[in-house]
Amino acid sequence: MAEKAHVLVVANRTAESDKLLAALRERAQQAPTRFTLLVPATPHGVAWAADMHSGSEEAEGHMAKALERLADAGLEVSGVLGDSDPIAAVQDTINAGGEFDAVVVSTLPTHLSRWLKLDLPHRVERTTGLPVQHVEASAE
Repeated sequence: MAEKAHVLVVANRTAESDKLLAALRERAQQAPTRFTLLVPATPHGVAWAADMHSGSEEAEGHMAKALERLADAGLEVSGVLGDSDPIAAVQDTINAGGEFDAVVVSTLPTHLSRWLKLDLPHRVERTTGLPVQHVEASAE
């Protein structure tokens, strides 16, 4: 039996979104896949200006809800909380021994997404050398 593909999923405020769930289901239907959900502890709004590292509690909440939702959908998923800098979080996760075949980056829509302003999907592709799928979703 072939080994399952291992996909790193990078999401925060969109981790529980219908669009991300649909994209991961579709990938799992194409081939056996296990997912690692990386939720960078990126704060937003006023918290971002006050303390760049204030996003941990919110990120943990997003991760817990998303892991439950993805597992309920029949997906094999584990989770990890990451650095507030999403690029550093991806690098830390990969450097910690994560053998990944691809990355899915889930962001808010263009006009709302700080991650898209940072060009996160392309930066992740360049720094990891892995294929990256971008999912634009809404916070739910």
